[in-house]
Order: sequence, then structure tokens, then C-alpha cells
Amino acid sequence: MIRNPVVAGQFYPGTKKDLLNEIMALRGKEPVEKTDAIGVVSPHAGYPYSGRVAALTLASIRPKHNYVIIGPNHTGLGSQFGISSCCAWKTPLGEVPINDALAREITANSDGVIKREDISNSHEHSIEVQLPFLQAGSHKDFTFVPMVAAYAGAAVYDGLGLAIARAVKSLKLERDTVIIASSDMTHYESQESAVKKDTLAIEAMLELDGAMLIERISKYGISMCGYSPAAIMLAAVKELGAKSAKLIKYETSGDVSDDYSSVVGYAGIVIS
Repeated sequence: MIRNPVVAGQFYPGTKKDLLNEIMALRGKEPVEKTDAIGVVSPHAGYPYSGRVAALTLASIRPKHNYVIIGPNHTGLGSQFGISSCCAWKTPLGEVPINDALAREITANSDGVIKREDISNSHEHSIEVQLPFLQAGSHKDFTFVPMVAAYAGAAVYDGLGLAIARAVKSLKLERDTVIIASSDMTHYESQESAVKKDTLAIEAMLELDGAMLIERISKYGISMCGYSPAAIMLAAVKELGAKSAKLIKYETSGDVSDDYSSVVGYAGIVIS
């Protein structure tokens, strides 16, 4: 079974030509230093708003053959934590196969927390919008595991991160896998407020500290929609040996619209 795109023509262009042109324009012509990444944070709004951050961030990682892409559950459909059971996802740039062996291993290591089902992924945009950036780059013939994550607690996030890391290790994919957390940052606050709050969340992620991230999200009321994917990713990459992180780019929707009264923040982070 193939999952057809659900936000092509909405969040990003619906034809191959237009999509490639937009990604190339967002990425720009300046050479980008490549990092041998283990983890990434990348935004997932419509390309006109968050596309520049996502394009530059994903262009800055060395191509791998496997990606685990974790996105928040905006729709509320399906399981709390769900991995798609279909065989491939389609975008205007072609089909990307799911790594079924890795998906099965992650699920098996989760002690029943993660379910293999397609409902939670059926209308979720946060994972889909990452794929064209990978397809348009030098990431050829890659597979991926799409995982939707709702909100739980720190212990659950740590356990799921360990489940992913152990699955990657058991299949000996440590050198050829990147774990991507799909998230936007603060939603619909002034530019000043968004930058202040997002700086606190970004600092925690740059410290590879999922507990600090969750604490700051709660303490300062940071409306980062994908903090659960980020916390899971951080737990996984630390288990896989990550030592450092760098901020590739931060922008807000106001930098595109020139309306700074109510913005959404976007951060691109690479972890190695």
C-alpha cells in the first residue's frame, strides 16, 4: 500500500517541477558545510514560511540511507505513538520506501507503547513535508520510518528514544541513520516573546537535555508543537553517542510576512 501525499499543493508545490524549483530557491546557491549528523530538528510549516530553515538544515547533513522522522500528532487521530504500516510514502518527487525491518524492531523494543497502524499518519503533515527536502538533495535511495508522537511524560520519551537507539544498534545501522524531530517553535505570539521563549528551548536542545527542554516548555509556556518528538530524538541520539549540537538557522514567520505582531518560530538544529 502506498500513502499518497495529503498536503502537496498546500504546504508545498504539487508538481515535481515547481517543487524542485522552490526547494532550490529556498536552499540558495551558497555552499553548505555538511555534518555527519545523528539527529536533526527541522520545522514543518508551509514552505513559504519555514521552508528556508528546513532546506538549509537538511542540506547541511551528510546523506544517509535511513531516516527516522518523528512528528507530532496535530490531528489527534490513531494511536498515541504510531508507526505507519504501509510500504512507501509518495510525494511529487517519487516514492520513499519504509524500512520495515527498522520499523518492526523499534516497535518490538517499545514494550507495546508504539503501534503499527496508518490512522495516526493518515492526515499528518509534519513528517510528509520533510521528505521532498531529502529527495531533492543528494539523499538517493533512502528509506525511512515515519513515527507520530503525542504528548506523554519524560520517562515515556526516554523509553521511546532508547527503543529507537536499540533498534538502530541491533540492525547495525548506527553509521547510516539520522533521527529527525519535526517541530515548529512558539506559535502566535509577538516576535519579541517568541524569540525569548524559543531561545530557552533551543538552549536545552543544544545541550542535548530533553529533561531541561520539557521543564522549560512547562515553566515558560512555550508552544513548541513537536517537543515530544524532540525529547524522543534527544534520548535516542545520546544513546547513539551524540556529543554536540549546532543551530543552523532560526527565523519566524514575521521574517517572511513582515508582520511581527503574531509569529511562529522555526529552528533548524543538527546533532552529531
